[in-house]
Amino acid sequence: MKYLSFRTVFVATLACGLIAFCASPAFADDAAATYKAKCAMCHGADGKGGKMGTRDFASAEVKAETDAQLTDIITKGKGKMPAYSGKLKDTEIKDLVTYIRSLAK
Repeated sequence: MKYLSFRTVFVATLACGLIAFCASPAFADDAAATYKAKCAMCHGADGKGGKMGTRDFASAEVKAETDAQLTDIITKGKGKMPAYSGKLKDTEIKDLVTYIRSLAK
């Protein structure tokens, strides 16, 4: 039987802790706060859209878009929507995509 080294166990434990932290409500709250500050004015607090022609995040059209496509739209902008590249970190944009997906449920 082969035993794992202390370093391997430590790194694995640290990784699990990081995953748990990132899935925590505080992490989700950051995405919700970013959405409220940057997106809700046009897309609505519930993501139903409507203002200025914004789409409902629960629509089949938006659900069919990949996370990469939504990331690209947030990063580069689209139509009247401004680009958030340089205004938001990549991790914040990724978290927004996850949050937008949660609004579609």
